[in-house]
This record gives sequence, C-alpha cells and structure tokens, in this order.
Amino acid sequence: MLQTYNPKNKDLILSIDGKLVHRDQAGVSPFDSSVQNGDTCWEGLRLYKGKIFKLEEHLDRLFKSASMLRYEGLPTREAIIDAIVKVLAANKMYDQVHLRLILSRGLKYTSGLDPRINTKGCSLFILPEHKAPVYSTGGLHLITAKQRRPFADVLDQRIHSSNQLTSILAKLEANDAGADDALMLDTEGNLAETNATHVFLVKDGIIHTSTTKACPTGITRDTLIKMCPEHDITLEIRDIPEAEIHQADEVFCTGTMGEIVAVNRIDDTIFNGGEPGPMTQKLAALYSELTATTGYPVASEQPD
Repeated sequence: MLQTYNPKNKDLILSIDGKLVHRDQAGVSPFDSSVQNGDTCWEGLRLYKGKIFKLEEHLDRLFKSASMLRYEGLPTREAIIDAIVKVLAANKMYDQVHLRLILSRGLKYTSGLDPRINTKGCSLFILPEHKAPVYSTGGLHLITAKQRRPFADVLDQRIHSSNQLTSILAKLEANDAGADDALMLDTEGNLAETNATHVFLVKDGIIHTSTTKACPTGITRDTLIKMCPEHDITLEIRDIPEAEIHQADEVFCTGTMGEIVAVNRIDDTIFNGGEPGPMTQKLAALYSELTATTGYPVASEQPD
C-alpha cells in the first residue's frame, strides 16, 4: 500500500541532536554512522490527543537496541522526551501524528566500519509527521515473499535496527505482485512477520502468533498479548508452519503505524469472505479504547 503525500507535512520542523530545523534545511554529515553503515536503531511513536502511546516501552526498546549495539555517549531518556516535546510544540501537533526516532552511533572522524572511530557520541533524529494509520480498515492483501527472515545467528532480531534491506526486498516482491505487503517466513518455513508488521491468526476462537526468534519484538504486539487474558481470550505463541496460516479463520496484523488491521487475503487464500472477522474487530476496538485512555502526555492542549 502506497502512503500518500500529506500537504500538512510540507513545512515540518525536525529535531537533529536537539536542534530544530526545517525539513528542507536538515542535513546529516556523510561521516555519520547512519549514512556510512546504516548503523542505527529506531522507534515509531504515535500521538493521540496530546499523549504518546507506550512511550516508556518504546524508549526501553530503543535503549535495549543501543546497548546490544554497544553505543556510547547516549542521550538521556529525559533529553529524548524533552526533544520530543519541543519538536511537537514547534509543529503545533496534537493528534494523528507519527514520530520516528532514529539513534545512530554518531559521527566518525574518518570513513570506516570500526566503531572505535566514533568518538563524539550518538546522533538523535526526530521526524514528526501528520499521518493517520496507514492501512485501510477494510483489510490487507499479502503475498508470501521468497525473502526470508534470519535467526539470531545471522542477525539478532532483538536489535530494532534501521537497516531494513530484508524488509525492502520483500516489499519489492509485494509491489511487483500488486499486494499491500509481504508475508515473511523464517529460514525454517515458519511464520515470522510481514515486511512491516506482526501477524496473528485466529482459529476456532484461539489466537496464535509467531515467536520473535526471526523478527523484532513489537510494542503493539506486546500490548495485544497482554490484553487477551484481561478479556478471557486464549492466545498461543509458537512456531506456525506456512500451511497452517492458510487454514486460519481470520488473520490480522499489528503495528504502531497501522494499529490492528485485518488481512483479507494471502496469496490465493481469502479469509472470512474477504471481510474483517469478529475477533479482529473486537481487538481493534479494545486497542482503540486503550489508546484513547492511556499515554504519556507531551502536549497540554490542542493548538488553534
């Protein structure tokens, strides 16, 4: 699914290492690790009526990734939150906003791969955009990609890395097939995720989802997993062979950008007559209620 251009984003103000700059004047040094090696980690946040949903959990994952990558000279949690508040105020943003946080290993004093040539600390970029949930509420069409997700012995998926070439290659397959996104399997042929979201199946009233051996953990995924027992919904986390995916009654995806959205079709298999199923609709409603009633306040009132 191609995201459309929003004219509200024409004059965005971005935050680069705490400095506010117009999007057309923002610059990144070619000596920054983000440019040199794709050596960055990232988080996607969503702003609902002045509050960021699950901000603390997103920052926990960001710092976990940075720790696994052995970043030094990290900004503090307080500094990141302060930069978020300032960039939202500069853009007069209150609702229907997506923010992308990017943390790189920082500037190098010469080109190269060795992290020892990074001596200036990390770089932090914050990109806020006016952006509603990106997927149609009517449901998605997926194709199964040939591109596979690796296990930790190739790349530890607990690192929420901005190096997303595996996902981009899978997305190219989906684009070529005229699908919204690509379903990705691990190297053993079990369900991993899509190129952008986590995947859940519903079979006989029970929800099933994959492990995270071959995909990153997800904040929306974790929220749903915790939500299910609170509403007497059974959920199982396990290896799911490809054939079992096509036997599901319902399939849906989760993610910060798209929230909870039905999958109507994977390859030639159509689920629930091509309409969002009852369990998917129930969980989407519960999630919407949660985002409307919780969150970390970063904007005190709606701008004029």
